[in-house]
Amino acid sequence: MGAPTGAYCTPALPASDLPIETDRADPDRPPTSRAWWTTPTVFLTYLVKVPLVGQHNTQQLYSVPGKLPELSDYIVAGCHLMRDSTKLLALGRVTPAVTKAQIQVFSPAGEGLLLFSWDQGRIVKFGWTVDERLIVLNEEGVYRLYDLQGEYQQHSLGTEAAEMGIIDAKMYGNGLVKGWEGARPLTLANPGLSEPPHAWSIIPPDLNISRHVEVLLSTEQTIFTVDNLENIDQRLSRGPFTHISPSPNGKFLALLTFTGTLWVVAGVEGSVQQVEWCGNDAIILTWPDLLLLVGPSGETIPYTYGGSTFALTEMDGIRVISSDVCDLIQKVPTSTLSVFKPGSTSASAILYDAWENFTRKSPKADENVRSIRPDLARAVDECIDAAGREWEPYWQRRLLNAAKFGRGFLDFYNPTDFVNMGQTLKVLNAVRFYEVGIPLTYTQYNYASPSHLIGRLTSRNMHLLALRISSFLGLKPDAVLKHWACAKIMRSRAVAGADASGDDEVCKAIVEKFDSLGGADVSYAEIAKKAWEVGRPGLATRLLDHESKGSDQVPLLLEMKEDKLALVKAVDSGDTDLVYYVLLHLYKRLPLGSFFKLLEDGGPHLAPATRLLEVYARQQNREMLRDFYYSDDRRVESAILCLEEATWMREPSAKISAIKAGQKFFSEDKDRSDVGTDQMMDDYSRLLSAQHQFDMENDGKISSFGTSINETIRLCLVNGMAKKAEKFKSDFKVPDKRFWYIKLKALAEIRDFEGLEAFAKSKRSPIGYEPFVKHLIEKGYSKDAVGYVAKCDSPKRADLYAECGEWRLAGQECKTRGDKTKLE
Repeated sequence: MGAPTGAYCTPALPASDLPIETDRADPDRPPTSRAWWTTPTVFLTYLVKVPLVGQHNTQQLYSVPGKLPELSDYIVAGCHLMRDSTKLLALGRVTPAVTKAQIQVFSPAGEGLLLFSWDQGRIVKFGWTVDERLIVLNEEGVYRLYDLQGEYQQHSLGTEAAEMGIIDAKMYGNGLVKGWEGARPLTLANPGLSEPPHAWSIIPPDLNISRHVEVLLSTEQTIFTVDNLENIDQRLSRGPFTHISPSPNGKFLALLTFTGTLWVVAGVEGSVQQVEWCGNDAIILTWPDLLLLVGPSGETIPYTYGGSTFALTEMDGIRVISSDVCDLIQKVPTSTLSVFKPGSTSASAILYDAWENFTRKSPKADENVRSIRPDLARAVDECIDAAGREWEPYWQRRLLNAAKFGRGFLDFYNPTDFVNMGQTLKVLNAVRFYEVGIPLTYTQYNYASPSHLIGRLTSRNMHLLALRISSFLGLKPDAVLKHWACAKIMRSRAVAGADASGDDEVCKAIVEKFDSLGGADVSYAEIAKKAWEVGRPGLATRLLDHESKGSDQVPLLLEMKEDKLALVKAVDSGDTDLVYYVLLHLYKRLPLGSFFKLLEDGGPHLAPATRLLEVYARQQNREMLRDFYYSDDRRVESAILCLEEATWMREPSAKISAIKAGQKFFSEDKDRSDVGTDQMMDDYSRLLSAQHQFDMENDGKISSFGTSINETIRLCLVNGMAKKAEKFKSDFKVPDKRFWYIKLKALAEIRDFEGLEAFAKSKRSPIGYEPFVKHLIEKGYSKDAVGYVAKCDSPKRADLYAECGEWRLAGQECKTRGDKTKLE
């Protein structure tokens, strides 16, 4: 994009608001006599149906004699240069003596921005990204992204590109094919060509309906359109074409044949260097010292330059760079034609005349305003728009004054557009200044947005101007302050080295600047990451102390290997997910012993992290929990963990091993006060072994493994293994009372009433006989329960007989005991 000549204010706003002052002695002096074909914004019109020769004027953005080298000796892209190694230099020619390829970056005003050497193989192509990073691609598929400070990131198109080699490439604002940040190359459909195309070009995804990158290939007669899904023959018959140039909006193509015919324009002679679009309406053809503009109806205008030129298409025109000048050619804006075209009777032209008459104190001004009263609001808007299309502050001011004059006759008019235009023009005039060298047009400014312009300024380290513009437009200064801080770190790293005091000074300067300029929302973590990347971990740590969001602090601390500090910050944030993120990251990266020691050394401050680790490990990774308990010498917890795991196990040997392991952990606990735990664990492991043996003896028909001793005895009894039940009772010291209860219920379960009676008579019951009666009644065997009532205590017999339904025996029992009340 071209470059401006100064910064001037409009009448709507004070000049002191301008970020840069003008270098002109008299900004109000008109630059030229005014005619509709010489308006500074109007460089060319191709709307009329007559030849255009003599009805145009080229806007010279900058005069750069002696600042740029001879362009014919260089490969040019945008506004950067590299020596063309395919051309020989004549002996004795005044040329810089270099042994390596050098890349030079200039502003449109010819100011040098960057110079560096290249030794990474033959360069195939270079270009610019939308955020003004220089892309350099070599023949092995390796490409670098340079910022305007010379820092770069390197990526590769993959092993296939490295093996086969790169012949040519096309670049657009957002990628080679699919993004810049090291994305995997996108494979397109096979066009089936047997030889390289005569010419090719691309249409970016945001300019076509499919939203895929489309590649245009020129073959013998036609053009193929190729994307990642299909290959389509466009069925043209006038090929082959030496140049293919899509328009900025992707809707039109300019095609140049081998015979020198620009389809469908009259023939031209000579070796054409470039075929480019001037906006979306006209085409530019270039030769070494000639530039020809071709209009939509075939009319042409030649431009002659003193040396080689390079033309760069922009969305609303074309920028032409030569060794002496930087020019911009664009279509005459509609609003400018409406105001300044000779004989124009539009409302905006009449309003402008009315304002001029008013400044001359002519009574004709009132008459002019009255004649356009119904269209006055539209005329005001058109004058405002025309002011935005102008490059000279003199004409900007005059058009805005005309709009302001017309606005005074309107009862209801929203001044927002007028005020915004005044602000916009101040910004545009400031960045068009030759020392800045960003000649944005009004259309480009609206398309790219102010934040994009701020990004371009910061990439040039013009932080003060960017900050003033941000303040002037009411934008947050965060982006500017962030870039400034990173640039300050880069500049100070050579001086500070490893000096801690230097880190303190830089950190203090950044924090104070943020506090004074309202950078409270700036992420210190992003700035700290830059400090870490340039080898200043001390500064990075100090900056992170000022970051309020733990989620921003922690990832960088982990990257810096500040493990304990990262965990402390995560715990302090109170964010459980963040704590888990740190714990799992450290668990994967650190040796197990170091990981557990980190938690142990953290003391009470890291206790919440330890508890969260236990919760996670208990549910997701019990192996981790076992290792953690063991390393922390927590024997009781390890034993309990073994017992928990044993309850889920079904394989006998594994379950027994888990129990024995738990027993071992209990025995190793020196602080344990319950000495009976060892015996309990030993009894349990013996029981499991005995149950496993019992089940094997019965060929698995009886499954007692893992059950309680009570259930094991019951299984023996209900299966007629009374002696085995007695052995289990004896081996595991089951009390008589418990055994009698178990056997009572087991015999009743299998309805062995004779066996139950014999069991009751075998010896005096340690549990008495009332449980016999109660259990049999509960199971529905009331008649069988009657025989045991007589063995119960005398006071309870009458009630027990009644429960059995034996009312006669109950009454007789009452009579025998002389209990008249219960008898009644």
